[in-house]
Amino acid sequence: MDRMIYLSMTGASQIMQAQAITTNNLANVSTTGFKADLAQFRSMPVFGAGMPSRVYAMTERPATDLSSGAHNHTGRELDLAVRGDGWMAVQAPDGSEAYSRAGDLNISSAGLLVNGAGHPIIGNNGGPIAIPPYEKIEIGADGTITIRPVGQQANVLAQVERIKLVQPEEGQLTKGDDGLMRLKEGGALPPDATVQLVSGALETSNVSVVDAMVRIIELSRQYETQIKMMNTAKENDASSDRLMQLA
Repeated sequence: MDRMIYLSMTGASQIMQAQAITTNNLANVSTTGFKADLAQFRSMPVFGAGMPSRVYAMTERPATDLSSGAHNHTGRELDLAVRGDGWMAVQAPDGSEAYSRAGDLNISSAGLLVNGAGHPIIGNNGGPIAIPPYEKIEIGADGTITIRPVGQQANVLAQVERIKLVQPEEGQLTKGDDGLMRLKEGGALPPDATVQLVSGALETSNVSVVDAMVRIIELSRQYETQIKMMNTAKENDASSDRLMQLA
């Protein structure tokens, strides 16, 4: 009887974790460039003294859905979307290089080019991109940033830097708790000149609201099933006690 209760208990707790992953996806349906997390269940034996005669359920995040979202054209000069595959390099809070497809860029108070989450955009020189005061700015399809400095004539343009665009191989990236993608083995990727940007557009989240809602309903029903199994185990245990008393 204890095996039934233990398995149902772990199943219910792991379903709650899967529910949290799905809920997080749904909460980020409007987050620019967000990539949905996947969740799956599997059985794990309990190792320890004696034979591994107990198993428990485990929720794991085997991968992230890296499919592209739709392009929402805004016309804003600092809004960028990656065309096809590829990523923009950003500086993570710990100073390491990470990758994102969130192209909602702004100029920080320190003059750095940052995305909507405040992560500095990295240039081909390997460091954050600093933007001098300008009257007009343009970002080309290859990531080249060109400005017209303050007080200069319309035909006076200056190339500031080039956004570092990378093209990782399939399976190279893993998603961190901060939502940024990093190389599984650590380190940084070299720039890839084949990656192209779309200016004046933002990539939407790749989360499907319908799929996420259906998944939440499925998980809720699975959770109810596990609770029913625990109640059944309790009733069976009570019936066994009554039979022992009669004996």
